[in-house]
Amino acid sequence: MSVLITICARGGSKGIPGKNIKLLNDKPLIGYTIDVAKEFKRHIPDTDIALSTDSVEIKKVAGNCGLHTTYTRPDALAGDSVGKIETIKDILLYYQKNKGKKYNYILDMDVTSPLRNLNDLLAAFEIIENNSEAENLFSVSRAARNPYFNMVEQKENGFFALIKNADTTIFSRQSAPVVYDINASFYFYRLSFFEKGYKGAVTDRSLVYVVPHICFDLDYPIDFEFLSYLLLNKKLDFEL
Repeated sequence: MSVLITICARGGSKGIPGKNIKLLNDKPLIGYTIDVAKEFKRHIPDTDIALSTDSVEIKKVAGNCGLHTTYTRPDALAGDSVGKIETIKDILLYYQKNKGKKYNYILDMDVTSPLRNLNDLLAAFEIIENNSEAENLFSVSRAARNPYFNMVEQKENGFFALIKNADTTIFSRQSAPVVYDINASFYFYRLSFFEKGYKGAVTDRSLVYVVPHICFDLDYPIDFEFLSYLLLNKKLDFEL
């Protein structure tokens, strides 16, 4: 079983400049993802770890963390409007050509959503391996808000109403259908996902792995402060 792990880290960041290599408790953020990728490789030996970046500085920091690359993301894929699937596919084709092999699975891990460990990855991998009809799987968390109960949107008449309507009136969050947030931490893809030309991660053949612990994306400076506090004071509800 051959796996390609992709770690995509663009140089430009409007929200938090340099966030992919920003220090988090004296360790570059990208280092957390590189470390768990190495752990996965130790359990699944036929695994290659690929870095996709347009930044010389990110390449340097990743190299200091033990991940070196000869690949440079093309300028056409370096903008903030480019889809992630296109970026992954480009480095996948590069590695398949240079390694002279095809990968059964691609595991993409987002640098800015680092709250995952080896147990998560192995458990999720088992789920998709056991369902031959699935094209991909992505990590999710139980949603704090629910479109059937306490999320609204503006309708055509200018007034606001629930985003989704249930068959019966829902008076409590507990009785609403269970929904999930895509926490952007990791995604497994079968090679066929890219061969069939899917454009987005949510497909008609997608599975999910419900992360059983805290997991959130680092979008704003306060997110770094919050995670730093949790790490420094050993407040995480799992082993990172």
